[in-house]
Amino acid sequence: MTIATSPGIVTPRLRTARRATAAAFAAQGFLFAVLLTHLPQFEQRHGIDDATVTLVVLGVSLLAGAGSVVAEALARRRGSSVALTAGLATIVAATVVIALAPDAAVLFVGFGCYGLGVGAVDAGSNMQAVAVQRGYGRSILTSFHAWWSGAGIVGALWVALGERTGLSLQVGLLIAAAAAALLAVAARRGILPGRELHVAVPAGTARAAAAVPWRPVLLLGSAMACFYVADAGIANWSALYLHDLLGAAAGAAALGFAAYQGAALTSRAAGDQLVRRIGAVATVRIGALVGIGGFTLVVLAPNAGVAIAGFALVGLGLPVVAPLCFSAAGALAPGATDAVVARVNVFNYLGAVVGGVAVGLVGTTVDLRAGFVVPLVLAFALVVLARGFVPHAKDAR
Repeated sequence: MTIATSPGIVTPRLRTARRATAAAFAAQGFLFAVLLTHLPQFEQRHGIDDATVTLVVLGVSLLAGAGSVVAEALARRRGSSVALTAGLATIVAATVVIALAPDAAVLFVGFGCYGLGVGAVDAGSNMQAVAVQRGYGRSILTSFHAWWSGAGIVGALWVALGERTGLSLQVGLLIAAAAAALLAVAARRGILPGRELHVAVPAGTARAAAAVPWRPVLLLGSAMACFYVADAGIANWSALYLHDLLGAAAGAAALGFAAYQGAALTSRAAGDQLVRRIGAVATVRIGALVGIGGFTLVVLAPNAGVAIAGFALVGLGLPVVAPLCFSAAGALAPGATDAVVARVNVFNYLGAVVGGVAVGLVGTTVDLRAGFVVPLVLAFALVVLARGFVPHAKDAR
């Protein structure tokens, strides 16, 4: 069935699609947090070191970029719902493989499959989110990313609880995979299939979409990469930084990521209102300055408590950048939203490579305190790149 609508007319189908898209974001955020805050346990169980973890992070990021490209191709032929569904199924199956892995080789295969799936989920869920936002006719995209952050908090706390209660790594991961599978089923039942949502766009948009100017795409992509340097650095290395360098227990080490995601939930929940009041450019600049302050605390932290506070401050500032990148990208070419979103999403993994690998390389060469200087420096670039977040004249104020 095809449902035609105009921006601003919120139909029951749109509300259902919004809930389903939120479930997809939650499934991804939950598994992401569970897997990455388990890194110290993976090191211990399979006898791998920080350098090996760096290579795994690099491989996952590169495969996720490939997954985003595949998602664009699937979306062109079958719609973003197919790309999103395939990605969700893949990350759930990959988590099961990782949980049952008898050795490091199978573990690496599981993480490789997870990388391909998470790229498809990233692209597909944001394609859906941009389409739903266009139907609503107002900024709602940061709220979807708030669901991702909220689920990430639950995932990190699940890991901390498992450590505290002595739950085995294998059982904890299998329960997490089952929970994510339930969310994936809920998402599949409500997301927009094919091109069900048709929103009126200006005449000639389809022709213009074929020649999207690269300059705004590169500006938004660069901002996306800078944010994910910070995000990946925290996701991949905060637990190890707190555990190995600052002496936190394994359970407490997961709280750095939980604090970051808790603050990210707050900033993303408020992000749409802030954009409506002061515009996207000012929102990004304020967020960048707050994030710079947070990373300064992390780098100078004398103990785990101060570092956790620094990660929380970063979460209050920077996480609005990613959803606003997708929102601005979707406005560049309404007739080719899926393609533009997928292209901007590739920069996600460029940032993940830099954040995950560069922080790890500096960390293994010097220490992880020095490693977090990398995202600190790049966060300054967001103050300048904020000018690229002006898809509409109303946002320029």
